[in-house]
Amino acid sequence: MLSRRQFQGLDRVFLTTTLLLLGIGLLSLYSAAFQKTQMTGVLYLERQLLWAGLGCALALLLVVVDYHLWLEWSYLLYALMLVMLGLVLVMGTVRGGAQRWLSIGGITLQPSEFAKLTTILAVARYLGHRPPVTGRWWTVLGASVLIGLPMALILKQPNLGTASVFGFAGLAMLLVWGIPLRPLLVVLGLGVLSMPVLWAFLEDYQRSRLLVFMNPNLDPLGAGYTVIQSRIAMGSGQLWGKGWLSGTQNQLNFLPERHTDFIFSVVGEEWGILGTSLCLALFLLLFQRGFMIAQQTRDPFGRLLIVGLITLLAAHTIVNMGMVLGLMPVVGLPLPFMSYGGSWMMTCLVAVGIVLSVGVRRPVF
Repeated sequence: MLSRRQFQGLDRVFLTTTLLLLGIGLLSLYSAAFQKTQMTGVLYLERQLLWAGLGCALALLLVVVDYHLWLEWSYLLYALMLVMLGLVLVMGTVRGGAQRWLSIGGITLQPSEFAKLTTILAVARYLGHRPPVTGRWWTVLGASVLIGLPMALILKQPNLGTASVFGFAGLAMLLVWGIPLRPLLVVLGLGVLSMPVLWAFLEDYQRSRLLVFMNPNLDPLGAGYTVIQSRIAMGSGQLWGKGWLSGTQNQLNFLPERHTDFIFSVVGEEWGILGTSLCLALFLLLFQRGFMIAQQTRDPFGRLLIVGLITLLAAHTIVNMGMVLGLMPVVGLPLPFMSYGGSWMMTCLVAVGIVLSVGVRRPVF
């Protein structure tokens, strides 16, 4: 448990930045789901507030309890999440042609979101016990298996975007752990060269998204529609934006998925360049503070945990904003603290709780 002195060491900048992003997300969500003739935004906001409240409660629990306790249970949590990912493929709910959700007692969960946390915990425990002096490549192989198993199950759903995030977080953790950079660059180069071969294994909708990324006008009323409308929304906001609840692309239903993956388009249309710049600055500050806490932490387990979690949030942010601006293919990654969804919201807040838990215990290790 935390002492009063340790609690005073809570990183207030990191916490305040998280709460500001959460507040902006709630305002944007209400607007994204708002219809002036139906007032449907209230229902979405109530649900998101419930999930955010649960996530904050979990984050507080994680701050109070020593994070080493969760590391001790990490392998069991990892195994349970693999079971849940397997159950998704057997009895999961199908939406939009993908089987990614699991209904338990009337509550619908997306296990792939929680699997990100359990995998990072398991990899941090695994690498933390093995200094990069001897048996380096056997350790890398073991970590790759821990990362690859959930990735493979998620790819079967299919969910290429979420699966790729595991790779980003795992790669960052391996770099901090001490994997040599030159051989890693060789492996990454071979991966890039193998992309033409991987094309044959993609689903039809994934190929369509990649083609539309190169030219949205190839299918302006189909796969390219969302990207085109998102660009229009972002551009129409100009400097100041059109005002809260006043975005035409948003309120007139031209922008699909505006409350989930494309909520940043709502920010751009209603709050303009100034609003999107504020969000970007807050995200950059959040990541900078997170990596600063990792740098100041002498405990290798804590350092690996923070790097994995902050990389997870950063990868989601970069890819999501890239999708909205048409700079990256649409892969269905939500924006941290802002996109609608219970599993993702709680995952983000739990990640924040773990980072703060490591931060308040920095002087101890």
